[in-house]
Amino acid sequence: MDTWKKALMALFLITDVGFILYWGITALKLIPPEYLYQDYSNPLLVSWNWSFFAIDIFISMTGFYSFYLLKKGQSSWVVWSIISLVLTFSSGLMAISFWSIRLDFDPMWWTPNLFLLIYPLCFIPRLLRELQNTSLS
Repeated sequence: MDTWKKALMALFLITDVGFILYWGITALKLIPPEYLYQDYSNPLLVSWNWSFFAIDIFISMTGFYSFYLLKKGQSSWVVWSIISLVLTFSSGLMAISFWSIRLDFDPMWWTPNLFLLIYPLCFIPRLLRELQNTSLS
């Protein structure tokens, strides 16, 4: 397997497992209060946070499915990877946009969301080339 594919699959694994752990920890209310974002008890912000649940879980599903397809040698892994990365970018962008509008620059919340925003941009162009090469063959 190419080095870039290994890196992508490692990042998928980190991201996808990370989302599942985050939502499990959030559902069980295991995050210590000092690590919660500003106004965490505000019902509107709790709803805003939970509005990401569907996209984040879909990101995990598409990431795991991409990994499965790659291991099986199916060329469709590329399409599912692009879907997963576009959703990941979107999730990060929406969170960063929200925190920017609120002028809330807490590194605890910005760091993971900047990761979600930036890392897909490193792989989407390569996957689009891969898709084009696959389509042409």
